[in-house]
Amino acid sequence: MAIIEARGLTKRYRSKSGPVKALDGLDLSVPQGTVKALLGPNGAGKTTTVKVLTTLTRPDEGSASIAGIDVLADPKATRRIIGVSGQYAAVDENLTGFENLDMIGRLYHLGRIESQRRAHELIDMFDLTAAGDRPVKGFSGGMRRRIDLAGALVTDPEVLFLDEPTTGLDPRSRLSLWAIITDLVANGTTVLLTTQYLEEADQLADDISVIDDGRVIAEGTSDQLKQQVGGHRVVVSLIEADDREAAARILLRHGDSEPVVSSDGRTIDVGVTDGPLALQGCSANSERPTSSSTTQG
Repeated sequence: MAIIEARGLTKRYRSKSGPVKALDGLDLSVPQGTVKALLGPNGAGKTTTVKVLTTLTRPDEGSASIAGIDVLADPKATRRIIGVSGQYAAVDENLTGFENLDMIGRLYHLGRIESQRRAHELIDMFDLTAAGDRPVKGFSGGMRRRIDLAGALVTDPEVLFLDEPTTGLDPRSRLSLWAIITDLVANGTTVLLTTQYLEEADQLADDISVIDDGRVIAEGTSDQLKQQVGGHRVVVSLIEADDREAAARILLRHGDSEPVVSSDGRTIDVGVTDGPLALQGCSANSERPTSSSTTQG
């Protein structure tokens, strides 16, 4: 069951150089309890998509719903069930980590006791106990990111939007946030995250939508997308150039296409479906010494 649905989202902006189409008929579907990654370069439309789905901007065309709620017709009800962490940590530097979370709880009308209880709970969850009573202005980048993400979880939302959550973080902080996101999904939260990092989408996402020029240009699991853009090849380097015809015949039996011979006649490669299996078959059929390897891409 899809908890996030978007159909035909279009958004145009005006710039000094003329109109810019940030979204161009974008479609999106996210099943409940999963992680969907929007993968693409700067300017692809990832952040604009998040802004539309989180009621921060209205599209010129198209529709969107979250948990059956029409995002455009009822933005107030939409905000009650979502949490958002933007590209930059939205925290008050003069308040402590605990005070930031308590303030967010008060803004959501949780009440003093519940706001403080939830703030303490999130401080522990994000391993910020030692820093919870320190002003945020003294926090590292990774700690600021964790406090910002904790703020998005104050109301325990059904759906969490993360806009490039680990940009600029060191590897240790990135791994820490990945672990937190994984735990949230394991407990039933649906996550839509945008990222420029292929390894991040590969690590976290159940499904990936590749976005460019405001459109989804490819979609699927990490493995499915890898298969679309490349495959395995067996590459054979010959000790004797005279063996190229025999080697080509062997490769032809195991390959998916005609073998390609280099200009000097000493290297031959062919595309295959299963690289390791084809490599074993080629080696078993080879009577002369060769050097062989598999590549992917």
